[in-house]
Amino acid sequence: MTLDEALAALRAGAEPGRAESMAAYHKVARTYLGTPNPAINDLTKTWRQDLSLNERLILAGALWNTNIHEAMLAAAKLLTQARIRPDSAAWDLICAWVPDFDGWAVADHACMAGQRRITADLSRLDRVEGWTRSEHMWTRRAALVITLPLSKSNHPKPDEAAARERVLGWAASYVSDRDWFIQKAVAWWIRDLSKHDPARAQAFLDQHGAAMKPFARKEAGKYLVKPTG
Repeated sequence: MTLDEALAALRAGAEPGRAESMAAYHKVARTYLGTPNPAINDLTKTWRQDLSLNERLILAGALWNTNIHEAMLAAAKLLTQARIRPDSAAWDLICAWVPDFDGWAVADHACMAGQRRITADLSRLDRVEGWTRSEHMWTRRAALVITLPLSKSNHPKPDEAAARERVLGWAASYVSDRDWFIQKAVAWWIRDLSKHDPARAQAFLDQHGAAMKPFARKEAGKYLVKPTG
């Protein structure tokens, strides 16, 4: 599968008029083909099955570098897989993409690929922690999005519980950041945590909620039981 072949397949799935609406919606200056997500999913599922890991890595890197919206999503989807062995090259490639993040759609797809690599090796949080100090807002945000699986365990193992607390520390440090996307990311993490450990989510809001933007505080507590009486 060459880059040209992959791009031709993505273009073949485009829907008339969709590219213009996508460009208006995402508000990021890059090429949009107008290919819907289900079509990209179908293509990348086939490519994952047909290509070796090394071939996927090469294709993913090439697709990302096109700066075409759907190609970048396809790059991330090529590496979104629970079991990749060995996975260090995939992890390094995903990390190399982080400075390029400039919008939620591309960033979130790449982070979804990275989430699987985090859960496969929690020591990778050491690298992610550096992102929390970046001047690049999307890099700071990625530290929370890529660690979302840590919020979703009902019975975390000791190392998972420690990792969860580590990320909650990052989230706490973000509360004073007034950027909408950062506040949204904090709210997203606490909201997801509240479905699995409501007491810990409530404790976070008790300590930090007053300093959060009202919309973020409301979103974070969406699934928490409100006191009565």
